[in-house]
Amino acid sequence: MNDEATSVVRVGVVGAGAMGAAHVQTLTRWVGGARVSAVHDADPERTAQVAQLAGARAAASAEQLVGADDVDAVLVAAPDPLHEELVLACLAGGLPVLCEKPLATGTEGSRRVVDAELAGGRRLVQVGFMRRFDPAYVELRALVRSGALGDVRAAHCVHRNAQAHPDATSEGVLVNSMIHELDVVPWLLDDPLAAVTVHAARVPAGALRDVQVAVLETVAGAVVTVEVSVNARYGYDIHTEVVGTAGTASLTPPYGLGVRRAGLSGRVVGGDFVARFADAYREELAAWVQGIREDRPVGPSAWDGHRANLAASAAVESLHGAGRVEVPHEPTPPLYA
Repeated sequence: MNDEATSVVRVGVVGAGAMGAAHVQTLTRWVGGARVSAVHDADPERTAQVAQLAGARAAASAEQLVGADDVDAVLVAAPDPLHEELVLACLAGGLPVLCEKPLATGTEGSRRVVDAELAGGRRLVQVGFMRRFDPAYVELRALVRSGALGDVRAAHCVHRNAQAHPDATSEGVLVNSMIHELDVVPWLLDDPLAAVTVHAARVPAGALRDVQVAVLETVAGAVVTVEVSVNARYGYDIHTEVVGTAGTASLTPPYGLGVRRAGLSGRVVGGDFVARFADAYREELAAWVQGIREDRPVGPSAWDGHRANLAASAAVESLHGAGRVEVPHEPTPPLYA
């Protein structure tokens, strides 16, 4: 890290779409101790536009950005198929990296990332499971872990996107959307996933299989339902409820306006994840930068990303007719213990 970076971490951002641009804005406006120094996107015009907003330079390629002298850490918000190779490049260069989910498009890829990090003997990867930083989820987890709800018997999760990406696939509903629940449920309950069964609504042949509902089983015996829709139309909506032997607890809407008009009374539902999880993204990026400055890794690790991929792979297998599929259990390497 450069002399200036004893107090400032110079961040290179790969991917300047909606997620990458939002991260650039958050790093620039809200995170102390960080400065966006370089931006790269496959779209040169988009690269220049987002870089200018941050006072950063436009990098000619991802490879040039990762190897640059003015980049101390890398944030990967590129399309999913590029995640693995970019993270491996960062590990090869000894650079801390925050990679948006999923860590890789399959379990073999995420295992390669884990193996590369283990070979280096140092945790450098953080995965962008931002819900772990959301104040409402943090509070719910603390309540569950306090024992105030008694023994957890069940949980119910709803995850609805307003509109699917044009490239959305039936498998992607699990690998790209439900993967948030596949990570946050075992974290929330402190209880690994043991098995998954996926049910999809009947749709015309060849159509996107949306809505999908998964039944997750945990090692301790809790049952969790997860409903995911990527075409809810009305907005971006997230719910989570935990049911215990001594009570229940659920997330309450932390954002939005209450409106009464035209004979209706209710809450305005936001249109996307950036607004809903604005505080989570700020906390996530602040924790990542502080961890780099203190050489103290925080947040979801490459191992967490791999375990979520194992669950997602089992879910895809179930979607394609396998019924109940056990989630493979792999011993946690000491680096992640």
